[in-house]
Amino acid sequence: MIIDFHTHTHHSYDCMMDPARILRLAKERGLNAIVINDHNTIKGGMECAAKNSDSGLTVIVGAEIKTDIGDITGIFLKEEIRSCKYTDVIAEIKNQGGITILNHPFVGHRLDEMNFEGIDLIEGYNGRLTVQQNDMAIGLARKLSKPFIAGSDSHTYGEIANCRTFYNNPPDWLNPLKSEYKHCPVFATVKSQLIKALKKKDTILFAQVVLSSPGKIIKRIAG
Repeated sequence: MIIDFHTHTHHSYDCMMDPARILRLAKERGLNAIVINDHNTIKGGMECAAKNSDSGLTVIVGAEIKTDIGDITGIFLKEEIRSCKYTDVIAEIKNQGGITILNHPFVGHRLDEMNFEGIDLIEGYNGRLTVQQNDMAIGLARKLSKPFIAGSDSHTYGEIANCRTFYNNPPDWLNPLKSEYKHCPVFATVKSQLIKALKKKDTILFAQVVLSSPGKIIKRIAG
């Protein structure tokens, strides 16, 4: 079984992707399951699940929740997460019978304030991060004796299925077999930041993205 653990839809503030097209591309690119985890809502996951008519593709409803000390994803959710305090978010996910994932642990997290006991999986590979950042995440997972998985962090269609985690079928979610990582297309991050600025009507962010993008793209192409 092959799964991508991190995909957004138009329900996220920095994405415009259509659920029906996400499902089609996921299937075409060889996935058997896909986690839809929009920012702070399960609406995208619920919409994808409702539109999925393919018995060979499983949609897992999740949400990437911004907590007071960093993002946490809950999967197999049935209801919206209402809390924003880290410990309360973990508790809400568990109370729904969900699984917790620590996303991109070295981006936007205060790890020194985090109790890892309630974390089930660590995102070792994130398709938008560098090899070095992912290596650090995998190192943390190994230090904590936590299984790690891979998520493309897709905000654009070209990113879907860039990162894959392999399981036996039926899957034991806490025992992945292996994961694969492919970096996102060069313009994907820029595009999602522009979408974020437009959706939030943030002219300052828009200007910052426009002014900083050429340098970032050149740096990326240069390796």
